[in-house]
Amino acid sequence: MKLLSILFALTLLFAMFLVAADPEGYAQYSTADLKTRVDAAKPDDHKVRMNRVGSWGNHSLLAIRRDGDGEAEVHESQVDVIFVKSGEGTLVLGGTVVDPRTTGPGEIRGKSITGGVSKKIAAGDVIHVPAKIPHQMLVPKSLTFEVVKVDSK
Repeated sequence: MKLLSILFALTLLFAMFLVAADPEGYAQYSTADLKTRVDAAKPDDHKVRMNRVGSWGNHSLLAIRRDGDGEAEVHESQVDVIFVKSGEGTLVLGGTVVDPRTTGPGEIRGKSITGGVSKKIAAGDVIHVPAKIPHQMLVPKSLTFEVVKVDSK
């Protein structure tokens, strides 16, 4: 009887560990963690600090801070879902990329955009930029945001 009680207790303990474990692929990041990651990133030539927080199959999470205007960009097969955390700026969408150049598979960058529409963006905004749409962030001071990039192939 004592052995049966011990086996039952061990079975319950093992079951608790299974229930307490995070499901495969689960991830959670605090605001402080994301800020630490961005602050630790070195700025590039365009005053951008970026940290690829995680990648999962067809999507990934980037934490970014821009301290100046970005280049115009087009992602042939990736959708950008942008969550603005702080700051403000202007997002230019559509139109034509000036002096386009391929920077990687399915990635085009350029100096600016002509013929696009300007949208004011600020903390709290959520933005969906479809694949193949030229876009550029103009940032007078600083803008912190996260981007979920989704491969739409």
